[in-house]
This record gives sequence, C-alpha cells and structure tokens, in this order.
Amino acid sequence: MSEKSLQDTYAPDNRCFGCGPANEKGLRIKSFPRGDELVATFVPEPHHQAFDGILNGGICGALLDCHSNWAATYHLMRRRGEATPPCTVTAEFAVKLRRPTPMDAPITLRARVVSSDDDRAVVEATLEAHGKVTASCTGTFIAVKEGHPAYHRW
Repeated sequence: MSEKSLQDTYAPDNRCFGCGPANEKGLRIKSFPRGDELVATFVPEPHHQAFDGILNGGICGALLDCHSNWAATYHLMRRRGEATPPCTVTAEFAVKLRRPTPMDAPITLRARVVSSDDDRAVVEATLEAHGKVTASCTGTFIAVKEGHPAYHRW
C-alpha cells in the first residue's frame, strides 16, 4: 500500500487550485513529511509553461504557496497534539525567482517551519529542478477561526 499525501489524508474534498485533490484542473500537489521538512514532487505539463520549456513564474509561486501552507498546518497540528490540521491561510508570502525553472524533469518542493506560535507558522521553501534551486520563498501562515471563509475548508 502506498503512502497517502497530507492533502489526500486530511483534505480529499479540497478544491484549491494548487493543492486540492478535488480540483481536476488544479496542480494537485502531494506533500509528504520527511524528517523536519515537507517534500513534494511535481511534474509540469505543457500548459504550465511561460515560454518553451520553462515553467511559468506564477505556477512556481502557487506551488511554493500551497506546499508551504501544508508545512505550516501540519506543524501546527503536531504542535497542538491534534488529530486533524487547522485550516490555515497565507498572511504574507514572498517569492524569489532565482533562475528559469526547466520543465523537462520532475520538480522538487521542500518546505520547513522556521518559527511558530499557537496560531501561525513562518515557513521557508524551495523549488528545485535538476538539483538546483530555481525559486525560494518565505511565508507566514495563520490558522483561521470560526467565521473566516476558510474555516473548516477541509
């Protein structure tokens, strides 16, 4: 039996463009805990390109945003000792596109929490192609409360 991603385990009906398993037209990333980081592999498709053979920068940002958000929510779930993750949203997010991201091989996403408190986590993440970092980000992700549109979205 294969390991289930965090998205498939905790949010199978989520329709988020970047990470929702239920969004047939989305990126549908699959994030897995690996030691102190979260790792995902993404295989780009031709309609994800900016120009011949190069991944669109907005897609790079969406991948990093969603993967980082899952790193935050998984971390907060474990920190709180809960069985399900809190719904988290992006409060602040900065992406650096370091070099063009080629689309001729799978892309690796890595994210780790660098600081946190009871309802938020700061995450650093990278996007890698052919073993080189092509984009990176730092973001703050906040667990939302009842009344927020994202509350109980998964």
